[in-house]
Amino acid sequence: MTTLVPNFFLFGEAPQVVGARFLHLEALDERSRPNAWDIRSHAHANLSHFFHISAGGGQMRAEERVIGFDAPCVVLVPAGVIHGFRFEAETVGTVLTVADDYFRDLALRDPDLADLFRTADVVALGDVDLTGPIGLLARELNWAAPGHAAAVEGCLQTIIVQVLRLLRRRDGVARNAVGPQARLVARFREVLERRFRSGDGIEAYADVLGVTVSRLRQACLRMGGGPPIKLIHERMILEARRALLYSNMTVAEVGFEIGLVDPAYFSRFFTKAVGLSPRAFRSSGGSFKSAER
Repeated sequence: MTTLVPNFFLFGEAPQVVGARFLHLEALDERSRPNAWDIRSHAHANLSHFFHISAGGGQMRAEERVIGFDAPCVVLVPAGVIHGFRFEAETVGTVLTVADDYFRDLALRDPDLADLFRTADVVALGDVDLTGPIGLLARELNWAAPGHAAAVEGCLQTIIVQVLRLLRRRDGVARNAVGPQARLVARFREVLERRFRSGDGIEAYADVLGVTVSRLRQACLRMGGGPPIKLIHERMILEARRALLYSNMTVAEVGFEIGLVDPAYFSRFFTKAVGLSPRAFRSSGGSFKSAER
């Protein structure tokens, strides 16, 4: 199998081991300008991004979606998502990169944060300005003064909380503190990321998580948008879409890659979920024909 999408550390840099508290901040044009403002599709295994766009705009390609954006806004890109950008020339902004382990540690301390990187998304800033906390973070990252680590984390938490509140405001969601069901769904998603190819049933996931099937089902229905099997199938379909769009695997090989060894069954499974057969989906190039804005 040949993968057509490169996996980078930071864009253009070979993959490497990421420290548990890795954090990086840079001006958007440091990598965009040398590439004529066009960042080709790629992925990062263990790094998530906040793109803060203060002037200009462009389009983000995220999996098979194309999402338009204009300043001022924040663009969220979770780890593992295949993404690329076509920025308007002279777009101004910053790119904040956070290690998954660091973000998970913050989310364990405050479970409200756990759903921030659920999907690649664009968040309009409205009356919230991130220039201040990002500027403070940039200064602290360049200092070695007493309290440096605490100051850096404080700036990062301020940015994360402001973006989370923007998401909640946009979606009209006013939740109180997230309880054990949300934490269980977050743990389920982490296990699912490692095991979705296994063909395991719900009972196996419940055993790994140390809960009953009923408890897992109730948590997923309330906090995950559907029963556990729906989340499993969505993750399998996501991987199948990626393979069809970005690899030269045959349809049968794609099915095998996600744990479905019968090509006919995989074709039916994919067609029911997506509305196109695997071959038709590959031929169409996914849904890149129209941009959301």
